[in-house]
Amino acid sequence: MTPAPMQRRLASSLAALLSAAAALSACQGSEDQGPVNLSKGVPVGAVLALTGNANVYGQDQKIGIELSLAALNGAGGVNGKPLSLSIEDGGSAEPSANAAVSLQINRGILALIGPTLSQQSFSAGPIAQRRGVPLVAPSSTATGIPEIGYFISRVSAQSSVIAPLSIAKALQLNPGIRRAAVFYAQDDAYSTAETVIFQQALTAKGLKPVTVQRTQLNDQDFQSQITAALNQKPDLVVLSLQAMDGGNLIRQLRELGYRGAIVVGNGMNTPNIYPICQKYCDGILIAQAYSPELQTPANQRFTAAFAAAQARNPKVSPIPPQLTAQAYTAMQVIGEALARLDRRQPLKGLPLAQARKALMAEILGGTYQTPLGEIRFTPEGEVIQKNFFVAQVRMNAGGKSGRFSLLP
Repeated sequence: MTPAPMQRRLASSLAALLSAAAALSACQGSEDQGPVNLSKGVPVGAVLALTGNANVYGQDQKIGIELSLAALNGAGGVNGKPLSLSIEDGGSAEPSANAAVSLQINRGILALIGPTLSQQSFSAGPIAQRRGVPLVAPSSTATGIPEIGYFISRVSAQSSVIAPLSIAKALQLNPGIRRAAVFYAQDDAYSTAETVIFQQALTAKGLKPVTVQRTQLNDQDFQSQITAALNQKPDLVVLSLQAMDGGNLIRQLRELGYRGAIVVGNGMNTPNIYPICQKYCDGILIAQAYSPELQTPANQRFTAAFAAAQARNPKVSPIPPQLTAQAYTAMQVIGEALARLDRRQPLKGLPLAQARKALMAEILGGTYQTPLGEIRFTPEGEVIQKNFFVAQVRMNAGGKSGRFSLLP
């Protein structure tokens, strides 16, 4: 549980955010019809989980967005006009994400990156859709995100494309696997969507789960679920959880004697799991939509920029994680689309609502050379991506740090 003083601080911050959003919303109708405000640069916003349980993702994303912003502005911004970025903390829950998205839209931003979690996207996405604001989701993988509406897209490939790859790799590495146990967080949209895909992938391989255990995002003690699962003698465990609860469950799973294979979903696709499950992270399998080893000019520029930025902290790995690469890509997509739009239809003097609508068309119509490889979008806003990978976590001596080692 959250300590009482922290609860009061979070409640106070959320109340302030909601109040600011409400105050700005009074003039939203006329403001949307006014011209784009370019006085401080071309305005773009981001809503990231910088506090709460999901802050481990938001911190990775913030680095990626800021690196991308620096690269775009270093190359001339939007045809000589610098991009201006405002970042709001969307917390780790739906109300805080909704308030942050509303606040950013009311500021007059042209496009929005975020929110961090699928559950937040399902809640806040309709706000951007109603207001006609392009929203590029950097890490929402649940089925149905682009279907929220025309103005919603994502650069994070959906779980149905990625998740089955790690199941196939687990079976390739361990052909003797016969019994699979599944865990998922029943109060999280990403987890409930991904576990269905995992279970379908298992069944397609002739491995109908012997047990399905439900947890909660804020759970810390998993002994009862783990004991029930181990009674079924699984030789594969599949987790659809986020970093904090997933890391704790893996640690407890190993401490209680499980020695078999572990496959995890996209919620644990961050180096921030290392301090949580520590040495017990070693060996887990995860499918990825990004490889730092991808030999393209776009990825080489990104990895070099990331390494240079992290060089100031020798305790931090110079290898960028997937969430950072996807956030970088989201900012890149918006920046390049804005430059094309401005050449076709100058932003100066353009009504804000008209500019947002035209920008969405540019986003969907473009092809982008990104750290993820070449990507483009379907008319519905779903990312089309060619390159996917499966990695295995390799922890360093001492169990405090590690890396995602790509498998052939």
